Amino acid sequence: MDDLEYGMRNKRGDWAPNDPVEGAPFWAWPPKFLKILAWLPGYVWPWNAFHMATALIWWFYIVPDIETLKTLSFGWAFYLYAVNAAAIFAFYGSVELFWYVHRKQGTRFKYNAKFPGDQPSDVFWFKSQNIDNFLRSFFFSIPLWTLVEVLFLWVFANGWVPWLTWTENPWYLALLVLIAPMIHEVHFFCIHRLIHWGPLYKWVHSVHHNSVNPSPWSSLSMHPVEGFLYHAVAFWHLILPSNPMIAMFQLHLAGFGAVNGHIGFDKLELTDDLPLNTHAYAHYLHHKYFEVNYGGDGLIPLDKWFGYWHDGSKEGDARMQARFQKKKARLNAKAQG
Repeated sequence: MDDLEYGMRNKRGDWAPNDPVEGAPFWAWPPKFLKILAWLPGYVWPWNAFHMATALIWWFYIVPDIETLKTLSFGWAFYLYAVNAAAIFAFYGSVELFWYVHRKQGTRFKYNAKFPGDQPSDVFWFKSQNIDNFLRSFFFSIPLWTLVEVLFLWVFANGWVPWLTWTENPWYLALLVLIAPMIHEVHFFCIHRLIHWGPLYKWVHSVHHNSVNPSPWSSLSMHPVEGFLYHAVAFWHLILPSNPMIAMFQLHLAGFGAVNGHIGFDKLELTDDLPLNTHAYAHYLHHKYFEVNYGGDGLIPLDKWFGYWHDGSKEGDARMQARFQKKKARLNAKAQG
């Protein structure tokens, strides 16, 4: 594929799409019903459908029976960790292998033309972003993912929160499934904006932002505090009347879905004429500029409402620079006062 049909490349070789990032169309007024209908298939397929498929596999084939879940045990907890770790190794690792190790499509559609493996840095363990990100994922974030999973399964199994059934509440539970990605985006925006606050950024979130040029292994490379808060999105289903299967879907949106913003490519060429859209650009811009796009790609437009949105356009860049200048002026005034 010719990526220059879809975007442009600067002098450094970095690629950017021609079209700005657009949020969900149902926020437009007056409503554009045809545009909403055209958008809906992409909302479901392929990413959310994939995360639901993995959640169903976990629920029916991986999660122990209810009687086992009623008692906390290292045995079944470690079993879940092993499955989660193996799945992430296979899923993230396949993207890393084909697009970062073998570089099957070179730098076509790659936002940053450089590859992390070619750039050793002292900010990473062993001066390697790949090794650092891999170790932090498997020794910090995935254990914390599993901790959240164990806790909500234990709570549901003991009947300490409502466990709604599909036979009695099909429409309500279907609605929860439909809005689970929105819950994820609101939760992510709130905790993400919080850990960008000065002290928390320094001690917590800077670990993740060391990966200015993210790759798949960067997805879950987090400080333990961030790793727990990020996966704790599943606990919303202990507050809302829900079902553990949907809590699992919510968890997989976070765990497996983290790769979406860190793939580093706008499209993955599955075949010569079949690209997979990654929806990674909005979060890539966050890694590039740090103080924009704290949420997702506009499903719930919190970044727009709070003035942090950058859609990749020249206008978005101008808004960002104007905000930075105002912030700089405030800091200078405070220092002089």
